[in-house]
Amino acid sequence: MFIATLIAADRLNHAQVSEACDRLTAAGCAPAGWDWLDESSAADVLFAANPATARQVLEGAWPGVDAVVQSLVTRTKKLLIADMDSTMITVECIDELADYAGIKPQIAAVTEAAMRGELGFEAALTARVALLAGLDEAVIDQCLAERVTLTPGAATLVRTMRAQGARAVLVSGGFTRFAEPVAAQIGFDAVLANRLTIANGKLDGGVTHPIVGAQTKRERLIAEAHDMAIPPEAVLAVGDGANDLPMIGVAGLGIAFHAKPVVAAAADARIEHNDLTALLYAQGIARGDWVV
Repeated sequence: MFIATLIAADRLNHAQVSEACDRLTAAGCAPAGWDWLDESSAADVLFAANPATARQVLEGAWPGVDAVVQSLVTRTKKLLIADMDSTMITVECIDELADYAGIKPQIAAVTEAAMRGELGFEAALTARVALLAGLDEAVIDQCLAERVTLTPGAATLVRTMRAQGARAVLVSGGFTRFAEPVAAQIGFDAVLANRLTIANGKLDGGVTHPIVGAQTKRERLIAEAHDMAIPPEAVLAVGDGANDLPMIGVAGLGIAFHAKPVVAAAADARIEHNDLTALLYAQGIARGDWVV
């Protein structure tokens, strides 16, 4: 059996869920009934066939409604691998550092191109960091305090999954000076990110190697799953940019979160309208069981 979860916090209605069943019937997916996970916020529709077709007929069918289609058997996840910038937090940290240096438009344009998959991540990161040479180290902590905000639902997602026995790892192409405090605040078990090099209290324009990029994220996911002795189907990966594609591709459920088009097209599901608690609904975890 398969399951389609419709998610629209406090704005999902009975008519939309009934229409979803009708769409699945017309598409030959053989729906077998539905039930609320949380009334007006999330509903589950069971069906027996054609999951790819089910996704096509449900995604984007109603304004403000996200749909996650997956196997019922592997719905519960034991490992979360999550991107940081524009996923667990609302900003791209390198762009915000660039703003303090007075060069945000220049760097943000490169960031955007890299996240769309138009530039190689490692080369783009190296070039952007080089432009920050001479920036006072103290600006990092200032930026963290003034600019970095958790994405709604981030802490609830991680804390709830961990409370249910899952492990959570933050994997970032950003920087340890941001990723480590963010991971601690949210409650991740572990964190992997790039390390800026600093000399005489100032950024020297470098980053330690090897760079944490797309393949590093994928390799960390595989290694974590191996260490936990779980199959890829038990892994949930979430990100927004092209450097998240390899890990999203190998996870049992790869989620594109408010993502660039290239990521949304490749992921198993996309969350475009709701916050990160949608990933709890996707696992069948109702609001009453959330850890906030």
